[in-house]
Amino acid sequence: MRRDSIFYQLFQQSPSLLFELLATAPPNAASYRFDSVAVKEPKFEIDGVFLPPETDSTGVVYFCEVQFQKDEQLYERLFGESFLYFYRNRSRFSDWQAVVIYPNRATEQS
Repeated sequence: MRRDSIFYQLFQQSPSLLFELLATAPPNAASYRFDSVAVKEPKFEIDGVFLPPETDSTGVVYFCEVQFQKDEQLYERLFGESFLYFYRNRSRFSDWQAVVIYPNRATEQS
């Protein structure tokens, strides 16, 4: 699309333009660079996905992660997996929720 190429050129030439739109820019805004990146999709496996009945026109999908070991990237992975699944199946679901089950609070990601 033409608009995409216009903004691409603008941000490529002056990445700090983005930060002028924000209420609070990072202190090093002038040092940022703009790039277009392709995200290669790794294989995701969600512990549990609770799907509404097929007879429902749209419903809520529930993502469940059971985590008994400390994992400092759990939330990043859970959101990445859930968002991708919800994005790919958006027409089937009206909303989503994620549930993480820990054996105790000490196991939760800091």
